[in-house]
Amino acid sequence: MELDNAVTIFGSLAQPVRLRVFRLLATAGDTGLCAGDLSRTLEIPKNTLSFHLKELVRADLIEPERLG
Repeated sequence: MELDNAVTIFGSLAQPVRLRVFRLLATAGDTGLCAGDLSRTLEIPKNTLSFHLKELVRADLIEPERLG
């Protein structure tokens, strides 16, 4: 792991909400979860969740998939 990548990844996960989101997604595995389910399960407003998901994507920890 490159040092810059590690700093970005650990920095992203240092925020409690992002860590909770990441842990839930890791538990879900390859099937993943939709944003609405994440929002309800973690009791996070959708706009707040969207912000945190964007940061996890930026750190290459998650990969978004659009359905529909």
